[in-house]
Amino acid sequence: MEKKKAKKTIHVGDAARDGADAPWGWLTHRGVVPTFSFISLFGLLVRAAVSLHPYSGAGTPPKYGDFEAQRHWMEITINLPAKDWYVNGTLNDLSYWGLDYPPLTAYQSYIHGLFLKLFDPDSVALFSSRGYETYFSKLLMRWTVLSSDLMVFFPAVFCFWIVYNRSRSRGGERCDTAWHIAMLLINPCLILIDHGHFQYNCISLGLTVGAVAAVLSQKDLIACALFSLALNHKQMSAYFAPAFLSHLLGKCLRRTNPFFEVSRLGLVVIGTFAVVWWPYLYSSDALLRVLSRLAPFERGIYEDYVANFWCATSVLIKWKRLFLAPKLKLFSLIMTVSTCLPSMIHQVSSPSSRGFLYGLLNGSLSFYLFSFQVHEKSILLPLLPASLLALDDPSLYKWLTHYGLLSMFPLMRRDRLLLPYMALNALYFLLYHVPRDKRDSEVTGFSAAYPILTAFSACCYFGLHLIYLTVHAPEKYPFLFEALIMIFCFFQFALLAIYTNKKQWTLSKHSMLLNKEKKLI
Repeated sequence: MEKKKAKKTIHVGDAARDGADAPWGWLTHRGVVPTFSFISLFGLLVRAAVSLHPYSGAGTPPKYGDFEAQRHWMEITINLPAKDWYVNGTLNDLSYWGLDYPPLTAYQSYIHGLFLKLFDPDSVALFSSRGYETYFSKLLMRWTVLSSDLMVFFPAVFCFWIVYNRSRSRGGERCDTAWHIAMLLINPCLILIDHGHFQYNCISLGLTVGAVAAVLSQKDLIACALFSLALNHKQMSAYFAPAFLSHLLGKCLRRTNPFFEVSRLGLVVIGTFAVVWWPYLYSSDALLRVLSRLAPFERGIYEDYVANFWCATSVLIKWKRLFLAPKLKLFSLIMTVSTCLPSMIHQVSSPSSRGFLYGLLNGSLSFYLFSFQVHEKSILLPLLPASLLALDDPSLYKWLTHYGLLSMFPLMRRDRLLLPYMALNALYFLLYHVPRDKRDSEVTGFSAAYPILTAFSACCYFGLHLIYLTVHAPEKYPFLFEALIMIFCFFQFALLAIYTNKKQWTLSKHSMLLNKEKKLI
């Protein structure tokens, strides 16, 4: 009788599971690779659709925007020797979109420049190609971003998901598989910035995801090489450096020969940097010239209306008027390091896979909120680890994505990308709420206040969109609505940072309780 009851229970469980799988069932029963391939194809189609819309600086001389900056770097790199890429001169006017990213970005621009030169030489001709915006050249430029996504970000996500799913304490349901892949590949903020506004964040973020996958699979040397490449593509990848440093150090300290382990990792990092920077290692002056281009301190502590501490508090404290740049650099350094420290201490003292992912999120949030010269687009960096954690903490990812989108809303309007912005908002909402086995994990850090906070935030979220689109700001305060959006998003991100730091520290308590239970058993 008991066996029959057990069998019935199993059948009921299977039926319930099949019901949860229903929205994805037609796809997931084919396996992980076909599921990933189908969602990847859909993700590529979404990116292609967004790329049909305008981009940063379209038809706005004399300097245009980020699209022209990327094209100009291709022009410079294929027409000048590497030693002159970062040097101001008659052939390379650094005041007109001079290279201000590390050498790996320059090499990427060189490869893409060769591709453009093959099909449309006029698009990268020295001097005469400035402001070049033919339909065919725009198509080629869009293709370079799409192919970068396909060759770097997509494979990295696949590797991460395979490793992550194996490392979970219990196997994920098939619907969870499809849902998580969709959350990783169809990130509305990343698609809008790379395929709308026009950038190549998919490369540095893809290298970072690959490094994370390597860490989770205990391939620390590969992780160091990949993360070093990410740093050498975009210096903003340093947002993740505290997590990588503290987690790998914590692991090394638990091995029989910590000094040897740290030395091995250090040699891989130095070797990777040496290879990337080789054309500039012939003299200290050449090296310093490139380094000086990577630190835009002359632009001030913030630019435009970014939802971080310095910009939000500038409504009350005029930082730029009260303090000189050296003092602001010091303040920024102290705030960034001090807010990173709790997360780093946690990973040095008790390194774990989930703790590492939360460390990536906490470190990147600290940099976004307190570091020097942050852009609206930098919200992509905290969004990356949040998407990696989406299966374990879906509400966290939803929260950060919604307010990340809102923080970018004024930029999207300036770029005339309102239609793809609204469409991707709706698509994300639909994909996020597709039924799956694992329901929303409630953000427990705020207990009873959470539903009230959520309702209030949702009203503000929709209200700010509506006001910004329909109401004219007063002449005395022309950027009033941008400031309101910025302040509101800053408070959301600050609350989220408190929650995620608390969550990271509770992970070690939870593991200690589990260990005690195992000993008792």
